[in-house]
Amino acid sequence: MPDVPRLWIRHETRASERRAPLVPEHAARLVSQGVQITVEESPQRVFPLADYVRAGCRTAPTGSWVDAPADHHILGLKELPARPDALRHRHIFFGHAYKGQAGAGELLSRFAAGGGALLDLEYLTDDAGRRLAAFGYWAGYVGAALAVLHRRGELCAPLSTLERAELDDRLRRGAGGGGDALVIGALGRSGRGACDALETAGISPVRWDVAETRVLDREALRGHDILVNTVLVNRPVPPFLTPEDLDAPRRRIRVVVDVTCDVTSECNVLPVYDATTTWERPVLRLREGAHPVDLIAIDNLPSLLPVEASHAFSAELHPHLLDLNADDSPWKGALRVFEDMVGSAHLPTVEETAHAE
Repeated sequence: MPDVPRLWIRHETRASERRAPLVPEHAARLVSQGVQITVEESPQRVFPLADYVRAGCRTAPTGSWVDAPADHHILGLKELPARPDALRHRHIFFGHAYKGQAGAGELLSRFAAGGGALLDLEYLTDDAGRRLAAFGYWAGYVGAALAVLHRRGELCAPLSTLERAELDDRLRRGAGGGGDALVIGALGRSGRGACDALETAGISPVRWDVAETRVLDREALRGHDILVNTVLVNRPVPPFLTPEDLDAPRRRIRVVVDVTCDVTSECNVLPVYDATTTWERPVLRLREGAHPVDLIAIDNLPSLLPVEASHAFSAELHPHLLDLNADDSPWKGALRVFEDMVGSAHLPTVEETAHAE
């Protein structure tokens, strides 16, 4: 019988990150089954700390995970703070460190230095390789919604969190406006979310998936006002959109939404930009002139609907947290991916990383 897991939910250092990987309702279920959960104070988390206390969780000061007992798994969503240099715990979050992304080597070096491990949520999969917990639906939904609002001239910066009813009301108020849309990867989680948002806005999107992307019809791809990419790949493939497409004489595209935001990886299928956009500046102008092209590429889109996104993700994740210490759990597969990456990579030393800074 494996040991009951001990979890430590850390505060997210990114100011715009309001989601939680585990909501109080599901934390209570785990506590009732013997899981010990500590939740850090966080001024921005959408769920009050008092709700976790009522669920039976312990509390801790912001950022105190660095001193947590070694047998605790540190649970989060987005990037870790830059310190400490050596990471000794097993961390669960979206590390974005296995496809050559910027900062990947430095992050893996910190784990190697401290003897810890990354259990990347992107690689928590079943035997068929399907992800067991994902924010994809809400990422696609919010990304497509922002594109429609931008096309209507109704997207104001900085962005702020919403409830779904409020966002849907804004989409319906201008139903049919914003042009037409193409969703690439329409059958996946993110694609379904994007299509649902567009339908809410009165737009029936053209839906492409594997069959349509095997051999791209570039003229057809360029013939839509809004292009939403929801395809995340794990190996380099021919790009879906190129600078030449944006410069084509009969290009209709006016807004590109990249839900995946795989911008610093060689697996990026939209190599037309080199930096993500933000809540403060959600839109980047890619082409000027009479037919401009704008980009929306925010790497935490679901945080704009933090309640709905967190509940959906936590519902998928929390049953697997009971199996963290089991020998036959999918977490072992995530651990093997980490070990393979650390074993095969040339990682900078802590001294090299400090010198580079």
